[in-house]
Amino acid sequence: MYQCILIATDGSELSREAVNSGIELAAVTGAKVIAFKVVPRYPVSYFDGGAAVSANEVAETEKQWAESSLAVVEGIKAQAQAKGVTAEAVTAHSDLVAESIIAAAKKHNCDLIVMASHGRRGLKRLLLGSETTHVLTHSHIPVLVLRPTSL
Repeated sequence: MYQCILIATDGSELSREAVNSGIELAAVTGAKVIAFKVVPRYPVSYFDGGAAVSANEVAETEKQWAESSLAVVEGIKAQAQAKGVTAEAVTAHSDLVAESIIAAAKKHNCDLIVMASHGRRGLKRLLLGSETTHVLTHSHIPVLVLRPTSL
């Protein structure tokens, strides 16, 4: 059925539920797992002369975010391997989360993307947007979305 499943995570509790489901699906279908997390870039101030942050501080912060993200996907890889699933840990540095997920799925020849949705509604959804919705509407690869059981 599936040969390669990209499991996208943001490290949240809801995302961990999607990770568990994605690994179970991979175990049942014999698919390989690509554990994937996007590492954000340090936000740039839009106000000239705003709070001064040195280049070294920015680099250190981005390094910490990268290390934390790598630890998350390495943990998913270990979890998958403990279930007998072949897995790879992958991160990408970008501010474009949805586009990075789709690009990674294409690059690794995935035939399914598994990710969570926070289930926001109304004004929160409008203001916060949804990376999951963006992936759903722009991906040519099937997407399995796991939502919280209680909304």
